[in-house]
Amino acid sequence: MKRIAIAGGIGAGKSEATRYLGGLGFSVIDADEVARDVVRPGEPAWRALRDAFGDAVIRSDSTLDREFLAQVVFKDPTALRRLNNITHEHIGVEIAHALHGASGAAVFIALPLFRPEHREIFALDEVWAVQASPETALSRLVTYRAMSEDDARARLASQMTNERRAQIVDHVIWNDTTIGELHDKLDAQLRRSGLSNG
Repeated sequence: MKRIAIAGGIGAGKSEATRYLGGLGFSVIDADEVARDVVRPGEPAWRALRDAFGDAVIRSDSTLDREFLAQVVFKDPTALRRLNNITHEHIGVEIAHALHGASGAAVFIALPLFRPEHREIFALDEVWAVQASPETALSRLVTYRAMSEDDARARLASQMTNERRAQIVDHVIWNDTTIGELHDKLDAQLRRSGLSNG
């Protein structure tokens, strides 16, 4: 079974790519979903975030106020590093568990914050990046996620550039046009990787 990571910045289209791949029958692990799971009330990462950022990041129902925390960390690189240091280890452990339970010809792991060391950590066979121009990503965040332009720009600025990401992955899939064209490009990449169906 091949292990393939899907990298890409916010607004690039990773979620649509993994939704499509999952629809073809491939196993999909989404690091963002895992990240939500590890910060459920009472979990070790939840307690560490509360200790690091204070009760302001906890809602009255004890859940993590992700929107408020995002506003804090995407405007403060030090706070973002603190958040990542707390959550990444927990996320990695859960992804590793999910990988052991995956089946089929390939498993795709959506890793927005892909780093070169993930190849060894998760024993990856390939890394694909779904990328969009900053202008396209900005438009999607404002239009489809109802972010303010300032908030969207701050989030985009906090991430790895397309150029840097392209240097550390195996294949880049550009997604500046339609969903149908993205699907066609994914189909073509699946064929190149010897994976015609799930």
